[in-house]
Amino acid sequence: MPRYKLTIAYDGTDFCGWQKQEPPDPDDATKRITLRTAQGVVEETVQDVLREKVIVMGASRTDSGVHALGQVAAFTSEPIEDKGIGWPESRGTESLVKALNSKLPRDVLVRSAEVVPHDFNPIGGAAEKEYTYTIECGPIRPLWDRRYVFHTWYELDLSKMQQAAAAMVGEHDFAAFAQINHGRTTTVRTIFGCTVERAESATDGARFVIRVSGNGFLYNMVRIIAGTLMEVGRGKFAPEDVSEIIASCDRTRAGPTLPPQGLRLEWIRY
Repeated sequence: MPRYKLTIAYDGTDFCGWQKQEPPDPDDATKRITLRTAQGVVEETVQDVLREKVIVMGASRTDSGVHALGQVAAFTSEPIEDKGIGWPESRGTESLVKALNSKLPRDVLVRSAEVVPHDFNPIGGAAEKEYTYTIECGPIRPLWDRRYVFHTWYELDLSKMQQAAAAMVGEHDFAAFAQINHGRTTTVRTIFGCTVERAESATDGARFVIRVSGNGFLYNMVRIIAGTLMEVGRGKFAPEDVSEIIASCDRTRAGPTLPPQGLRLEWIRY
């Protein structure tokens, strides 16, 4: 029974997040609505290609509208070769990638596949993840890549944002950077790196990429970090305020939760 690890990219604009969701139908309590999710689409495609019922487990539950370049998922196949069921190792992972991509919709792409040990757990085995958040500031809104960038009219000070980002690094209680009712037993997380870089812009404005890596993230944590750094950049907070905000564990002290389109899961390390 081979177990396969997939590295997946997707445009999250038209997905209700990664995780499968079937909320109750408001018009009929006896029925449920199947929302379009990245997990649901990938799992359905894997089952179609393998002609086998499998569960595709993903590493990170990205929210509605959030993108991914390096989402990781895994499934186990039980091949019955004489019936053409499943995917035996002998068929190869390159052929698996081609078969899946030939059937996936255009907003999802399997970038790679590999055989992993039977106990590979994409959630519990993750040691580090990196997200980026992209902000464009200036008088002209982005048009062609508006699905992937958050625009603000404020002018932002890169140097101050970089100073504030450095305060995020380390093990802290990030309760001030988590949505209320986040559902986690602890809000302590370790941030390995937090930087702000200038990026190329298609307009006359300035574009900044906030890059955050850590051992795990709370619900909306990166979007709140980005909102807080934006407030530093426009002068509402001073860079040195960030350490006090972290220590306060008070969500009302931090910046806003920025919209999902600027957020992208870059990679997951095991």
